[in-house]
Amino acid sequence: MAVPMPSKRRSLVVQTSMDAYTPPDTSSGSEDEGSVQGDSQGTPTSSQGSINMEHWISQAIHGSTTSTTSSSSTQSGGSGAAHRLADVMAQTHIENHSAPPDVTTYTSEHPIQVERPQGSTTSRTAPKYGNAELMETGDGVPVSSRVSAKIQQLVNTLKRPKRPPLREFFVDDFEELLEVQQPDPNQPKPEGAQMLAMRGEQLGVVTNWPPSLEAALQRWGTISPKAPCLTTMDTNGKPLYILTYGKLWTRSMKVAYNILHKLGTKQEPMVRPGDRVALVFPNNDPAASMVAFYGCLLAEVVPVPIEVPLTRKDAGSQQIGFLLGSCGVTVALTSDACHKGLPKSPTGEIPQFKGWPKLLWFVTESKHLSKPPRDWFPHIKDANNDTAYIEYKTCKDGSVLGVTVTRIALLTHCQALTQACGYTEAETIVNVLDFKKDVGLWHGILTSVMNMMHVISIPYSLMKVNPLSWIQKVCQYKAKVACVKSRDMHWALVAHRDQRDINLSSLRMLIVADGANPWSISSCDAFLNVFQSKGLRQEVICPCASSPEALTVAIRRPTDDSNQPPGRGVLSMHGLTYGVIRVDSEEKLSVLTVQDVGLVMPGAIMCAVKPDGIPQLCRTDEIGELCVCAIATGTSYYGLSGMTKNTFEVFPVTSSGAPVGEYPFVRTGLLGFVGPGGLVFVVGKMDGLMVVSGRRHNADDIVATALAVEPMKFVYRGRIAVFSVTVLHDERIVIVAEQRPDSTEEDSFQWMSRVLQAIDSIHQVGVYCLALVPANTLPKTPLGGIHLSETKQLFLEGSLHPCNVLMCPHTCVTNLPKPRQKQPEIGPASVMVGNLVSGKRIAQASGRDLGQIEDNDQARKFLFLSEVLQWRAQTTPDHVLYTLLNCRGTIASSLTCVQLHKRAEKIAVMLMERGHLQDGDHVALVYPPGIDLIAAFYGCLYAGCVPITVRPPHPQNIATTLPTVKMIVEVSRSACLMTTQLICKLLRSREAAAAVDVRAWPPILDTDDLPKKRPAQIYKPSNPDTLAYLDFSVSTTGMLAGVKMSHAATSAFCRSIKLQCELYPSREVAICLDPYCGLGFVLWCLCSVYSGHQSILIPPSELETSPALWLLAVSQYKVRDTFCSYSVMELCTKGLGSQTESLKARGLDLSRVRTCVVVAEERPRIALTQSFSKLFKDLGLHPRAVSTSFGCRVNLAICLQGTSGPDPTTVYVDMRALRHDRVRLVERGSPHSLPLMESGKILPGVRIIIANPETKGPLGDSHLGEIWVHSAHNASGYFTIYGDESLQSDHFNSRLSFGDTQTVWARTGYLGFLRRTELTDANGERHDALYVVGALDEAMELRGMRYHPIDIETSVIRAHKSVTECAVFTWTNLLVVVVELDGSEQEALDLVPLVTNVVLEEHYLVVGVVVVVDIGVIPINSRGEKQRMHLRDGFLADQLDPIYVAYNM
Repeated sequence: MAVPMPSKRRSLVVQTSMDAYTPPDTSSGSEDEGSVQGDSQGTPTSSQGSINMEHWISQAIHGSTTSTTSSSSTQSGGSGAAHRLADVMAQTHIENHSAPPDVTTYTSEHPIQVERPQGSTTSRTAPKYGNAELMETGDGVPVSSRVSAKIQQLVNTLKRPKRPPLREFFVDDFEELLEVQQPDPNQPKPEGAQMLAMRGEQLGVVTNWPPSLEAALQRWGTISPKAPCLTTMDTNGKPLYILTYGKLWTRSMKVAYNILHKLGTKQEPMVRPGDRVALVFPNNDPAASMVAFYGCLLAEVVPVPIEVPLTRKDAGSQQIGFLLGSCGVTVALTSDACHKGLPKSPTGEIPQFKGWPKLLWFVTESKHLSKPPRDWFPHIKDANNDTAYIEYKTCKDGSVLGVTVTRIALLTHCQALTQACGYTEAETIVNVLDFKKDVGLWHGILTSVMNMMHVISIPYSLMKVNPLSWIQKVCQYKAKVACVKSRDMHWALVAHRDQRDINLSSLRMLIVADGANPWSISSCDAFLNVFQSKGLRQEVICPCASSPEALTVAIRRPTDDSNQPPGRGVLSMHGLTYGVIRVDSEEKLSVLTVQDVGLVMPGAIMCAVKPDGIPQLCRTDEIGELCVCAIATGTSYYGLSGMTKNTFEVFPVTSSGAPVGEYPFVRTGLLGFVGPGGLVFVVGKMDGLMVVSGRRHNADDIVATALAVEPMKFVYRGRIAVFSVTVLHDERIVIVAEQRPDSTEEDSFQWMSRVLQAIDSIHQVGVYCLALVPANTLPKTPLGGIHLSETKQLFLEGSLHPCNVLMCPHTCVTNLPKPRQKQPEIGPASVMVGNLVSGKRIAQASGRDLGQIEDNDQARKFLFLSEVLQWRAQTTPDHVLYTLLNCRGTIASSLTCVQLHKRAEKIAVMLMERGHLQDGDHVALVYPPGIDLIAAFYGCLYAGCVPITVRPPHPQNIATTLPTVKMIVEVSRSACLMTTQLICKLLRSREAAAAVDVRAWPPILDTDDLPKKRPAQIYKPSNPDTLAYLDFSVSTTGMLAGVKMSHAATSAFCRSIKLQCELYPSREVAICLDPYCGLGFVLWCLCSVYSGHQSILIPPSELETSPALWLLAVSQYKVRDTFCSYSVMELCTKGLGSQTESLKARGLDLSRVRTCVVVAEERPRIALTQSFSKLFKDLGLHPRAVSTSFGCRVNLAICLQGTSGPDPTTVYVDMRALRHDRVRLVERGSPHSLPLMESGKILPGVRIIIANPETKGPLGDSHLGEIWVHSAHNASGYFTIYGDESLQSDHFNSRLSFGDTQTVWARTGYLGFLRRTELTDANGERHDALYVVGALDEAMELRGMRYHPIDIETSVIRAHKSVTECAVFTWTNLLVVVVELDGSEQEALDLVPLVTNVVLEEHYLVVGVVVVVDIGVIPINSRGEKQRMHLRDGFLADQLDPIYVAYNM
């Protein structure tokens, strides 16, 4: 796997120094929540039909994996739209597949068998139209049996297609369908006989067993009060405190009395029997917790033991609060020390934790409690069905449930454990486990009291300091039993340095609480290896399997027979992914070795059922979810009856559908099987199950594989999280690990590559994302394990802050739609005939006809703009044409008609005398936006020269801006360069000399020093078709293109705009645009002279210092029409977002604005215009006023909203169809919809047609094609020195291949479509709207489909709050996404998975490279368009200085 290593900025690599670093708290193997997968068994929904073909298809339809009806796809109970879709799918797709539809979706109450109607086959023949499908019942039975004939007739009519599609003229691509994983024909299938339910041995009733646990406590507390019950340790391993049975009994009574009588008032006690009470005790204080627990049992209240909330933002503590709230807890019992340690407000009160109910904190230390009266005794009953306690469990999604355990279940469980483990009175047991829940609670707090045993409790804090402490205590106390997890064995091995005095021969039972975990076997073996010489016997190791719902599921019995080796299974990993047991040989890598967890519990029945769908018994060689039927199990999830039913009230059935027994079983959440001799094997958990393309993988197995890759050197054991995220309708595996602080970039990358290879070869599954985070940063559970759901949450919301990420979407996303195969094009003529036959109109539209408009346009008399200016200077000399504003909003300068005329005359003299120019020479005008530019332009016309407006170089950025100026001057063949004194100096400065060859400039004329005389005569062109000016612009693809504008085109252009915008001398128009090219230049320099209106000029650069300048000017001058660019609109939206109130106070009023047009050469940015409208609505701006224009190189303005005519319309098109070059209109809000706004009204004198860019044939209404334009103001050609004559003739002189083959059209290079709307134009015709989709040059061909960069960029910007801007381009068939990060560099790597996810989900594309850069790196031109090609060049030349570059594999 030779992959490019991701590159990263130095600042990100430098880790903190070693001394500042503390090792992670828990370098522990499998922690309390199983450091990887909480032992929280979610309730697997029993309603997912078998994962088969239909299920996949319905997922593709619904975009979700829930809906059960859809998994039975076509014939069974789906209704309405889902059913209709499923039906369409059935026609298009299922014909090829032999898998019969699974029609037995299951719900746990009553299995439904849906009878299949005879004759209804998988593919239905008649296509349905309209609502026809709704008129059938869910299972395909026609309605006729129960409706009248009239309705039936109507139904039949509806079913008849309106008009058969003309196949011979119309080839349609299939809609993009995600690939459905075909089942592997060689996949292993279970072949064994159906299993039988396994019964455990009889639960033998021993005569002196107590009738309840409280009775046992009373008995030992009174007859042997001095017997030790619990010894606690301090962090040095010294005994801290010994709780005797006498003390336990008296203190529990005291707690019970105080709970019942001292909280609240006599009339209104706060706690009554049956109420729930929280127990909040730290892990190093088991004695206080035990007293409180038994106090609750004696008071008949229900204890809910939970973790101490250390901070207000503890991972998962909010969910615990939710559990307490739903259990109605109002009182929390706690210890003195714990109470002091809780966070407090300044007034000394304990704040309410986030998501927690209001609690009364009650300290249970004896000194704080009142003594019960002599005559008060707790009421000790026999065990009954009341709830004894509630144990919390964390689910896969992070939610916390409470499992209720009744008193009878509690007692029976203690009895079963006593029998299975052979406990006897006064045995000593060492407990390392958490005493609040699970095995630690059952053995160390409950069963121990029933048998008057002595528990030595080792706190977690001591284990961290001294991992050998538990072994030392076993020796010191000659303990018979120890309860540990495999991590405790592992760390004892790591810490073990051949201590002499260790002797483990006293142990008769070493209970391994997580023995069901696939990696525990290696810990057990290694531990036995080392400690066998210290007296440890093999048969002592007793793994057990447990779950919060079913309590102890199975446990290996301690035997005295050392000849009987424990059960081992070496299973093929490949078989397991299909849920099938295949024995393999240990030599292979891809096997899972599991140990048995002993036999079923006494008094219980066990079976394995299929993990999804109906709880049907598995075959003997099939993996299933273990279910247990016994008294000793939990009974419900508190307050959740639906989930309870699915988990605690399951009735397994045989293959014939007969129930296995009359009593309900409980799902354990464990996956496994019952092997030979009744031994139970567990291979994983339902919660850790990840179903990737139909194969099941267990998170724990994947962790074990990752740990086997150079484990101790690089990452911490037990600090690895594995989970799956759903991307593109399948689960994808994500691995997150904490790396050691001293590892280098190379190390980590190498380790990651190896992990990927290992998982790929052993599990045959691709890893979607592998992320490494700095040590100690993953969210922890209270006992130090990784909080899995919080980690997943952080990953998905982009706040995990990894320091290394490796994504492999290319290898593991296998369900992308097939690449589009281009259909052989149908000839244009047959399309034409097809359109005619099917009644489609050809897509063409035009603005008003210039010839037929009668108006008193005086300027029409003149052929040339120079003549119009002379006429205005004579007739209205003092009429102000131009007013330039400065950054304070005051008038910097203005020009009347006569001032402009006189100034132009002087410039003409200067050109002729000082510049010695002939008529027809080209002159570059290098001016800042202002009045000098306008005067210089008309000076050129008066002298007969051809002006070219050029943006001056930026004084702070000469190195990059000056070469562009030089290029335009050279390409336009300018004979002379006119500018101001200031810029003149700049062009000759030292900085300029460093950027370009200054000696090669043409002569430079400085117009600040003009001659005083008038020219002998003003030049008059001989022919209106001669060149008036050249318009140079850098396109978004980075091409410099100049177009030629003739005098005739220029006058026609001005007239068209005058008519569209109703411009007259009495009007004022505010213009905030760059005056260098396109419509911006025409509005700034030409229109006022032609129409006589006053233009208020606002240079866009001034808005950077005062963003409100433009809008304040519009308000102050009571302007009705204004023009701006997207960059100006964005500046206002971002810069003034929070200032609308203060602007209102300053009197800003936009209510007079009737048109505010964004001048653009791209698809309208609907999100920006809408947010602008919304933002300034309060200041009087009418949303109808905001619109856009559209122009391009061949015609500088094709559409412009103008004053009359209907408002711009918006349509929603299907983005997937657009990729296939088709337009499919959809409803707003439907999936994959893209809003497109009309680009303004077509200008007078402009005709448009939509043509196929390849065949040049005309297209029908609402078909996507290239926009072609015919108009008097088309440019007359490109001006280049690179003779691309063929290109030129094609762009400016194209003819249709059939139909109207006479008209000469110019090709815009933009894709779009025309659509006839219901609205009427000013002249009463139905209005044709033009929708621009995007430039052909910009579009990217990927997987045979056409993508517009802006669509992908929009998705990416939405993916994370820190992405401010994004640009995409392709590089050797890879999609490169560049994102600008607004945030700390730590967030850079969070973006990589999110960007990859969103592009996969919404565009079905795999991102090849993600580049994270600083703000402002993506180049943007003056029109606010991204220069993606410049960016691409910068990326390839390695000039972007990225924060991080990730290469997705």
